[in-house]
Amino acid sequence: MAHERINRDGPKMDFYNEMVDSGGSVRPHYRSYDAWLKATPPERIARKRAEADLAFRRVGITFAVYGEEAGKERLIPFDIIPRIIPADEWRTLQSGLRQRVKALNMFLWDVYHDQEILKAGIIPAEQVLNNAQYRPVMKGVDVPGRIYAHITGVDIVRAGAGEYYVLEDNLRVPSGVSYMLEDRKMMMRLFPELFSRNKVAPVQHYPDMLLEKLRAVAPKGVGDPTVVVLTPGAYNSAYFEHSFLAQQMGVELVEGRDLFVDEEVVYMRTTQGPRRVDVIYRRIDDDFLDPLVFRADSSLGVPGILKAYQAGNVTLANAIGTGVADDKSIYPYVPDMIKFYLGEEPKLNNVPTWMCRKPDDLKYVLDHLPELVVKEVHGAGGYGMLVGPASTKEQIEHFRQLLVDKPDGYIAQPTLALSNCPTFVEEGIAPRHLDLRPFVLSSGDCVNMVPGGLTRVALTKGSLVVNSSQGGGTKDTWVLED
Repeated sequence: MAHERINRDGPKMDFYNEMVDSGGSVRPHYRSYDAWLKATPPERIARKRAEADLAFRRVGITFAVYGEEAGKERLIPFDIIPRIIPADEWRTLQSGLRQRVKALNMFLWDVYHDQEILKAGIIPAEQVLNNAQYRPVMKGVDVPGRIYAHITGVDIVRAGAGEYYVLEDNLRVPSGVSYMLEDRKMMMRLFPELFSRNKVAPVQHYPDMLLEKLRAVAPKGVGDPTVVVLTPGAYNSAYFEHSFLAQQMGVELVEGRDLFVDEEVVYMRTTQGPRRVDVIYRRIDDDFLDPLVFRADSSLGVPGILKAYQAGNVTLANAIGTGVADDKSIYPYVPDMIKFYLGEEPKLNNVPTWMCRKPDDLKYVLDHLPELVVKEVHGAGGYGMLVGPASTKEQIEHFRQLLVDKPDGYIAQPTLALSNCPTFVEEGIAPRHLDLRPFVLSSGDCVNMVPGGLTRVALTKGSLVVNSSQGGGTKDTWVLED
């Protein structure tokens, strides 16, 4: 039987398995897939997995890992066992995501305008105003529709008996949506029969939805906006995604040198002469965006683009300064934002978090380091963190010193028993931990998303770090329709 090949990674652990319940029975929403898996010869599975690897490499779906030798790229492993979410669960998640992203955009508008949440003492003012991601140049800038985070990637994990938690919010330049789209395309190509047997909600319309959202936030008076994707260039780890999305939306992919500013208007250089640009989906961090304002040594950005933005002549997605809302030191306050701006209880829970800048929290963290996950507040991509239960004594003592020296630079959370899902690995099918990153699109009062998102899976046995930069892979995410 297929599920006799599942859950054979040593002694049974208390992890929620997405496919199999605690009694060993396949969950209802996985039964159709499980029946197919039982009936499919292992040789066909192996052949199709090799075909997927070859196709991904041919298309160029690779990921450059910083810190490795220059120019080195590797394939992001793709697993053909999907992560399946039933319709009712997705409706609950979708409602919570809409609520959360709406509150985050309201928070960003507030901290760059009246700062009511700071005056009310809900969030300590110094936590926001002294934050490295807070951009004083954005104070008083009226962005279209009051939307700062047009594209938000919210990382969700499942733990305990199956409860969903928000692990972090990504509001600067969230990546990974191209892998979500390519994973679906690959599954439909390899196993078309699965999609005739299962009512899987589509995701292929994401680029159309994204373009619609970008056009909707064009500067006032622009009827037919010109949209571009701004990339740091081919050496960026997510360059494949930048070129993919530009191609799928039918817009130009540009680098900083392709744009210039004249009289506070942004233009693109073309063979037919300069063309005005109205909306820029930028995949460049704030620091590199305008060398006249931020990093003077940046060759990636566009001199003068901030003035054009402040004048309302161009829209940047996401807005400058969104990073203050996804900083890990602000994350613990998101439930309070929801209550303050919306007058509602949060529909999705945060992971319990200790803020090491607080003396009592720091004492607890130092006393329990081997049990906790410690994260740098400005860290990303799985870097700058300690997973206590998986760390050596030397690593724990190293982090202890970091916490003593700079407590306000870290938060800590319990080590969650992340849910797992059967995954093809070298020894066969075995459970591996995973998360989910839905991509939430905002314009005005309208918040939309395609069903599901990017499922990232930690391929190393026992690992809780799913980031592709740390060796993680991806799965197709199926949301079943009613």
